[in-house]
Amino acid sequence: VQLQASGGGLVQSGGSLRLSCLASGSALDLYAIRWFRQAPGKEREGVACISFDHHTEYADPVKGRFIMSRDNARDTVSLQMNSLKPEDTAVYYCALATSWSSAVQRGEPTAYSYWGQGTQVTVSS
Repeated sequence: VQLQASGGGLVQSGGSLRLSCLASGSALDLYAIRWFRQAPGKEREGVACISFDHHTEYADPVKGRFIMSRDNARDTVSLQMNSLKPEDTAVYYCALATSWSSAVQRGEPTAYSYWGQGTQVTVSS
């Protein structure tokens, strides 16, 4: 399985961006996909997740602003990011879990087997 993230860029505070993650080599709908982000000097944190049964979860800092979705026919997941804030600035990664576990549900990075290369999101104030 290979994941390719795209869609990052520079945007002003309050703006929007849409990230995409294309999966190749496997059927995307069989797995849990999570977006993580990592800001300079900070630990990688989970942002949003979509599970096997299409259930979505969001981290508190992005609830109400980010929307995760997927298109199984195109093996693509997306993250629509609205009302962006400077604190959203980070490298964003999509990651795939090959089985469901409590660690996957908690968003522990080590539970995710495959990672995209990351895409930079910069929000200016």
